[in-house]
Amino acid sequence: MICLETIEQFHIDEPTALTIGKFDGLHRGHEELLSHLLEKQNEDLKSVVFTFDIPPKKLTEGDGQRLLSTNSEKQVLFAERGIDYLVLCPFTPEVMCMEPEDFVDWIVTNLNVKRIVVGEDCCFGHNRRGDHKLLAQLAGRYGYELKVVRKLKFEGRDISSTYIREEIKKGNMEIATQMLGHPYSIDGTVETGNQIGRTIGIPTANIEAEPVKLLPPFGVYAATIDIHGERYYGIANIGRKPTIKPKEGDRNPIGVEMHILNFHEDIYREPVRISFYVYERPEIKFDSISDLKAQIKKDIVFSEHYFGK
Repeated sequence: MICLETIEQFHIDEPTALTIGKFDGLHRGHEELLSHLLEKQNEDLKSVVFTFDIPPKKLTEGDGQRLLSTNSEKQVLFAERGIDYLVLCPFTPEVMCMEPEDFVDWIVTNLNVKRIVVGEDCCFGHNRRGDHKLLAQLAGRYGYELKVVRKLKFEGRDISSTYIREEIKKGNMEIATQMLGHPYSIDGTVETGNQIGRTIGIPTANIEAEPVKLLPPFGVYAATIDIHGERYYGIANIGRKPTIKPKEGDRNPIGVEMHILNFHEDIYREPVRISFYVYERPEIKFDSISDLKAQIKKDIVFSEHYFGK
């Protein structure tokens, strides 16, 4: 997959099929869009996903909400799905103020668009005045085919990043999984932790999520970890490790750590993906390391039963 990240790069010679959106979380509704986008690959149309490097709402409304998918995670997810081009458009003041008709002319001309696939709630251009109706009006002028995809629903409500974010904040990981079509996950690189787990015979892999990434509630989860294409099972903890004395300051930084069942390889500095299946319990400060160890053993049994291991 080719990733275009600067305005100067926005040019594709090959004819393309394009979709537009925020694609935060890459949920089942997004997957539906991608399925219609990719069906034209057999007609020699290269697939293009157009999104912004910063969600427009963050700039226009000062919204500081955390993301379900970071830019780096999006690159991996779209590559895994066979997308040919990912456009991470810088949301500059010029782009932000672009009239909807000018925006259509810009992307269709520069990206050689022959087919557009959008959701029925698609909005673009200054003040979000562009929509699928405008795309339909301009299709004849620019010679592209338009496919509008209806929203998918879950329990009577449209599946959306906002809906999924609400459930993750509550720790309802299994509900989030149903809407995403896959467990909620965090990508990162394994870092050296305080190695307390190793001293008590329960080593953990530690990663630090990007600051913009939405973390589920602090606590323990049945989880999996993907390492070089292989999947392993275990328990993951999100939080500040309150039982462990911090190296600096009055508390540990927020982090994600995972104990992997029956795993003994050295994976420091390796890229991994930790996926959260179900919330078991909140993070607790124990009176001693031995109490912590006893509880972790119970957590491991919980995960083994959950995954049938």
